[in-house]
Amino acid sequence: MLIRLLSNHGGFQRSAIVQSVIKLQEKIVKVVVFVKATESSEAGDLPSEQLLHDMGEFNAALIEAGIMEVGEGLKPSCEGVRVRFSGDQRTITKGPFIETNELVAGYWVWEVDSMEHAIEWAKKCPNPMPEESDLEIRPVYTIDDFAEIDPDGSAREHETQLRRVIAGRHYTCNPYLFFNGQCDDALAYYQAHLGAEVDSLFRFNQSPDPVPEGILPPGFDDKVMHCQFRIGDIVVMATDHGGDAGTITGFSLTLTIADEEDAKRVFNALADGGKVIMPLGKTFWSPLYGQVTDKFGVSWMVMMPGEDLQL
Repeated sequence: MLIRLLSNHGGFQRSAIVQSVIKLQEKIVKVVVFVKATESSEAGDLPSEQLLHDMGEFNAALIEAGIMEVGEGLKPSCEGVRVRFSGDQRTITKGPFIETNELVAGYWVWEVDSMEHAIEWAKKCPNPMPEESDLEIRPVYTIDDFAEIDPDGSAREHETQLRRVIAGRHYTCNPYLFFNGQCDDALAYYQAHLGAEVDSLFRFNQSPDPVPEGILPPGFDDKVMHCQFRIGDIVVMATDHGGDAGTITGFSLTLTIADEEDAKRVFNALADGGKVIMPLGKTFWSPLYGQVTDKFGVSWMVMMPGEDLQL
């Protein structure tokens, strides 16, 4: 059975969820794939070690193909409840529920090219139960399906705003410090006194792209171009470039956003009434990166996550 199989891959789930909630207008088919309950799933039987492995491999293939957004296994109906609506009355019924063929033991959310595409992937799935079992594929409504009853577009706009609120909850925001040549000393001090742990560090002379002429002061070739370190549960980024000698006079907040269109929207909003320092563009460390000072004087770096650098 599928109970807990999909939920074992939480790291993949989070990434998929972030992508799904900020894809507002893509021409794709979103489907929910239900794993129908069986006697064994309703009995709470755990999967075999082989099935656990096989389902994990299938989920990995879905993720590699860019199809899987999220997947979960559900506990037996004996641990659930039903809420029945009748007028203004609400009736609560505790499980278990006897209609096994109507129950669900787990589900995925997939983004596919078509229903035929979803069917092809479903056929590749290992049997999720020890006995005969069924997958049920159902397309998901999109806001376009309600265009006829939303002539002024107000429901669409409301939906878009809600999706942006959800997407915003998955942004990350980190302080970025400018040490003006003292980054190595600062890191050593923080490690000695604050228990800081350095996650990554590379220097200007390690950059795969040449540093523009006149950007660096003399002797800065071996200084820190970028580093990331942790103090407790706070992730801090830093560089040796920028700031006045002997003091840190400024900072930037770094926003990492997974979706390209959302990153552009946020960058443009921050630039409205402010000043673009570095336009959004592709860099060797990010598919999309830019710097902007907003109208309140706060410096921001907006970027999409890229592959980890191996230097």
